[in-house]
Amino acid sequence: MWRRRLRGSVGKTIKINISDRDSFIIEETKIVIKSGGVAAIPTDTFYGLGVDPFNTGAIEKIYQIKGRDPHKPLLLLIETTKRLRSLTAETTKDSEILMRELWPGPLTIIFRASPALPAILTADTGKIGIRLPASSFLIWLLEGLDMAITATSANPSGLPPPATAEVVERYFSQNIDLIIDAGSVDGILESTVIDATEAPMRLIREGMIKTERLEGLIGKINRC
Repeated sequence: MWRRRLRGSVGKTIKINISDRDSFIIEETKIVIKSGGVAAIPTDTFYGLGVDPFNTGAIEKIYQIKGRDPHKPLLLLIETTKRLRSLTAETTKDSEILMRELWPGPLTIIFRASPALPAILTADTGKIGIRLPASSFLIWLLEGLDMAITATSANPSGLPPPATAEVVERYFSQNIDLIIDAGSVDGILESTVIDATEAPMRLIREGMIKTERLEGLIGKINRC
């Protein structure tokens, strides 16, 4: 792996190939996230901002640097459905169908949140959006971190989500602590978001997975 540390506008940049599996990447990311820092990480859609979801200071920093509405919750990435036990209060039959058929993939499912999650993470909604991504690199990284991380897109609110690390750096200058630069990611559409706490489920955002595909699996869906 070709790796480099750049100390300048952001705290550190590690340039990698997406096929890299060097423990150095995990170690550097863990140092940043465990210390309350913000890491920009390539996903299977766009670059996202990852922090420890149980660190309220780190979550506050994300809202601040993005200029994000505090009434909008953040979503999480997980490496295995077993992680849901510590993050959610319950799952439903239909949500389990979607997880079985469409995870890993670009589908964010909103569950009732575990009371252990900070209220700021859920924006006091009592709900949490979670996704199991279809990126072998990201799954490997999450397994190494042994934790869920936030995955809000790495862009200031109102600007397009970034498909390259260069755009992330341009957006945030000195406001993030680490960029994992894996070159360009897919960057076509964001994940589809569906609220599984309602019956029928409610579509929050149509992204890479179309509503017709969802309805083919679980029946009628309410649309915003």
